[in-house]
Amino acid sequence: MVGMAYDCFANPLGAVRSTFDKAIASGADPASFANADWGALDVFRHFLSDQNGLSQVPILNHKTISRIQPNTLVRFRGMIQDMLGNEFYVGAYKDGSVWRTNKFTDVCQSPMGSSSDMRIWERRLVYCVPVSHTSVSQALPVPGQNSWAESFSDANVYKSMDWASPQREKRPRLDEEALDSMDTLDSDDVIEGSSTKKMREDGHTSQDNLPQELITGTCSSASVTPNNEKDSLPCLVKIYDTLESDLKLNEVFEFIGVITPDLDGIVDKVEHDDFENGFREDDALAHLPRSKVPYLHCFIHRKLAVQDFLQSSPTLEPKPQVIKEIREALLRHLTDVLGNDGLSAHFVLMHLLSKVHSRDDIVTVGNLSLNLTGFSKENVSVFGTQLSLAIKNLLPFTHYMPLTVGYLNTASLAPKKDYEANRLITGSLQLAEGSHLIIDETRLDAGTLNYVGVDNARLLKHLMVMHKVEYDFKYYKMDMAADIQLLIFSEGKSNICPADLVIPFQPSSVASSQASTEAVEAWRWYLATLRTLAHSIDSEMQTVIENDLVEARQADRSLGSQDFSSLLTMARLMSMSYGETSLSLEHWQMVKELDRLRRERLK
Repeated sequence: MVGMAYDCFANPLGAVRSTFDKAIASGADPASFANADWGALDVFRHFLSDQNGLSQVPILNHKTISRIQPNTLVRFRGMIQDMLGNEFYVGAYKDGSVWRTNKFTDVCQSPMGSSSDMRIWERRLVYCVPVSHTSVSQALPVPGQNSWAESFSDANVYKSMDWASPQREKRPRLDEEALDSMDTLDSDDVIEGSSTKKMREDGHTSQDNLPQELITGTCSSASVTPNNEKDSLPCLVKIYDTLESDLKLNEVFEFIGVITPDLDGIVDKVEHDDFENGFREDDALAHLPRSKVPYLHCFIHRKLAVQDFLQSSPTLEPKPQVIKEIREALLRHLTDVLGNDGLSAHFVLMHLLSKVHSRDDIVTVGNLSLNLTGFSKENVSVFGTQLSLAIKNLLPFTHYMPLTVGYLNTASLAPKKDYEANRLITGSLQLAEGSHLIIDETRLDAGTLNYVGVDNARLLKHLMVMHKVEYDFKYYKMDMAADIQLLIFSEGKSNICPADLVIPFQPSSVASSQASTEAVEAWRWYLATLRTLAHSIDSEMQTVIENDLVEARQADRSLGSQDFSSLLTMARLMSMSYGETSLSLEHWQMVKELDRLRRERLK
C-alpha cells in the first residue's frame, strides 16, 4: 500500500493537518495531543533523513530571509539567549463537526467562531541569536564565535543525527506559589492567563592597543535589541512537546520548523474574528516585530556539539597511536607558542580538554582553570597574543577580556532583566556553553573601583569558584550554571580570579609557530572528540591514589582538599589526552611529576 505523499518542504502545515485529520478519523481524542505528536513529526524525520530532504531546507539568516517563502520549512542555528515563558493557545477546535488544529502556526486555518469545543495547549518561547555567517571583521552574534566555525557542513551535523521522538510526558502543573514567583506575559493572542517564565541552570571596554584579531573575537555587552547588528538575524522559536530540561539557556541548537508570515498589516485589513480568537500579535512581544525577528514553529531540534562546528572532520580512527601522534604535535605547537615553556604547555593542553562533567550545589567536577603568572605588559603582547590566537584557532567559541579599572567600573558583566520590555539584557559573561574565556589582568593599574567595579570583581570570582554566572532579576539574583574554560594572565597570583592551578610562566625564546591546515583540523578534532570521553578509576588505582595522597599530606601539611581534587582532575585529563578512559599508573605518575615541577616554580 502506498502511503500519502506530503510536500514537507513547500507545505509543511499541510502535512501537519493531513496527519491530524488521519489521527482523528482513527478515533483519537484531540485532548491526547496536548503534549504529544500524532505522527506528523515522523513524516518530517523520514523526509529529512531517509529521503535526503535536508539539502532542500534553507538555512534562515540575514542573507536568505528575503528569499524564503512564509509557511515553508527552514532551519535556524543559534544560541538560546532568553527564555520568554510559556504561551497558551487554541491547539484544536471544532469547525462544525470537524476537528481542526492550529499547532505549529499563529493563524487558524478557518474561523473558530464561538465554538465551545476547543482544546487549550501550551508552547514555549525562546529567543535565539544566530550562529553567524558574517565576515571575520564584524561582531559575531553568538558571543565569541570564531570565524572558522561560522559555517559547517550538513554532513557534519547530520551524519549521525538521532531523530529521536520528543518527550511525550505531560508538563507538570505549576502550583500557584510557583506561578507567583515567575514572570508573566499578558497577551491578547493567548488564552487569558499567565505565560510562565523560568530561567534554567545548566544564561564596553577600551580596545586601544589590543590586537585586531582579539578585538573581533570579543563579546559585546550591549542590549540584545533586535537587529542591532545589520548582519544578525535573531529568531523567536516556539517549542512544542518538549520537556523544559531539554532546552537550557546559552546552549546552541539547530531548529527545523515552519516560518510564519509577517502579520503586520494583515490584521489591520481583516475585520473578522479570525485573528482575535487567540492569534493576534502579543503586546508583550511587540518589541520583536516579525519583520525583523522571524517566528519559527519548531518541529525538530538538536543540540549542537563542538564536533558539529568542524568544517571538515579528519577521517581518523581514534586509535591509540593516532591519538598519541596528534597529542605530541599539538603539544609541540603549544610549546612553541609559549616560548619553549614545555611545562606550561602540558597544563594548557589539559586545560583545553577540561569541561564540567558533574556538579552539585557547591562542588563542580571536571573543569580545570589556569592562572599563568609572570606576565608583564611587555611580554603579554607577545606570548599572550600568540596563545590567545592559537586557542581561537582551536576552539569554536573564545572570548578575551582585558581587565582595567575603567572596564570593571563600567562593564555590564551580569545579564539583567528588563521588566518593561520583558526581556533579558545580555552581559559579557553570558557566553555559549563550552566557551573559552581569557582574562588579562596585566592591564590593571592603580585606581579606585566604584560600586559597579566591586560587584563586577565579585561576579568574576564567583564564576571562577562556583562555575556559575549570577543573573540580575532586579528584585532577586539567580545563579546559572556555566561551563566555561577560564585562563588568567597576570603578573602575580590573581586575587580577583582564584584559579584551580597557578603556573609561573617561564618563556626562554620567541618563535612563531606555523601549522598546516591538515594539522589544525586534526587538533580541532582531537580536542572536540576527547573532551567527551567517559572516564573511570579502577579499585586498584584508587588504592594507589589514596596511599599517595596520604603520603603527600604527611610530607606537606599545607596541602588541602582543593589540591587533591585538582590532582584527580589532572589525572583524568592526562588519561583523556591519550584517548584512554581508565587511569593508568603511568599517567598518574606523569601527573604527580608535572605537579611537582609546578610547585618547584612556585617556590
